[in-house]
Amino acid sequence: MVKTAEIHGANAYKTFSKTRVGCRGIVLKDSHMLISHEVNTDSYLIPGGGLEENETTEACCIREINEETGYIVKPVRHFLTLNEFYKEYKYVSHYFLCEIIGKSEQKLTANEMKRGLIPEWIAPKIMLEMYEKYDDFTATDEEKRGPYLREYTALTEYFKMVEN
Repeated sequence: MVKTAEIHGANAYKTFSKTRVGCRGIVLKDSHMLISHEVNTDSYLIPGGGLEENETTEACCIREINEETGYIVKPVRHFLTLNEFYKEYKYVSHYFLCEIIGKSEQKLTANEMKRGLIPEWIAPKIMLEMYEKYDDFTATDEEKRGPYLREYTALTEYFKMVEN
């Protein structure tokens, strides 16, 4: 069963008029988790991105992880759907537990190249500790606070799932 969670930003409107759907994957290897590290913004994110027209959530997860990291994955479990509300937007993120089935080249967008996106392997508990500090960015960096809160929520649900 897929868990659903919600985050309501302080700036969320009472109703939303725009929706953006994306998919992210938790990929583990040797007790480490695959992370998309944006070197130039010093941000660490669970790899993933936006759903394209006529694309399934599984296909989006596979494509986005491959583009960002160069790893070819197979989603094995959809464990969380996270709905976030900011201004007039509803952001829907589907989180999958994935296994690696191959390797290829990264296919970064111009924006990802500008941000210096590189794949890194980091222990999940270290990522959880980093993400749980999302409130530290409230006054200074909303572009980091929101995604870190999203990733903290997802990793917390991941740990609940694997501990049961």
